[in-house]
Amino acid sequence: MRTAAAIALAAATVLPARVDAQGIINPTAKTLFTWRDAALAGGFVVLTVAMFPLDKSLATRLQDSSTQASHLTKNASDAVQFIAEPGALLIGVGMYGVGRVAHWREVADLGLHGTEAIVLSGAITAVLKGAAGRARPYVSGDTNPHDFRIGRGFGNGGYKSLPSGHSTAAFAAAAAVTSESRRWWPHQQWIVAPVMYGGATLVGLSRMYNNAHWASDVALGAAIGTFSGIKVVRYSHAHPNNFIDRALLHTSIAPVSSHEARVAWSAAW
Repeated sequence: MRTAAAIALAAATVLPARVDAQGIINPTAKTLFTWRDAALAGGFVVLTVAMFPLDKSLATRLQDSSTQASHLTKNASDAVQFIAEPGALLIGVGMYGVGRVAHWREVADLGLHGTEAIVLSGAITAVLKGAAGRARPYVSGDTNPHDFRIGRGFGNGGYKSLPSGHSTAAFAAAAAVTSESRRWWPHQQWIVAPVMYGGATLVGLSRMYNNAHWASDVALGAAIGTFSGIKVVRYSHAHPNNFIDRALLHTSIAPVSSHEARVAWSAAW
């Protein structure tokens, strides 16, 4: 499908960060925004704008009775959505907890930074949803993708279409996991990136299939999520003593006696 291919292609422009001689990302690189980010942002802007003229025709096609006839597709669509939201957040928190308890630095990093990316992108998306006040496809009886009203989305779920929150969460998780795995497991990138971004694209398509979002909603959600994931991981590793990492990754609880414990901070694991 053209929408899926376009979103996956835009996400694929996330190029590898600078690496050292061993193939590990250089944690001292402190540049938060690069020319690659500008190229990626431009690609997503073009994609989102390009989707507006196609919103109505894609929605009509996906809601056709023959397309909606498959119970297997409907069930799969619901499952994919659940994995993205709230699944992505639950998985991230769970991975952080397991990593901390088992002293797996890589897993704890991935879980924490993935969760941060989802929360950050979710906050941005919530503000935009409320401000744009775009009607969801199922609300627009005449399938009108141009039904916007500033501020209408605050407190009214039927008018929170732009951008797609599920797509935002899915792409935030995909970008964070891909960026973290590039740091810890660089030789597995050829597997991790297609799986994560491919799964995120399926989430966006499922929201369109369920008549909850327009194609342009998904494209913008993918952009916000991808940028959030990339920036959270890049910033966190360039500034390892930032408040969140210092509080949640560099603290430990050690028993002092049978009645008390001590919280300690360490710069290294």
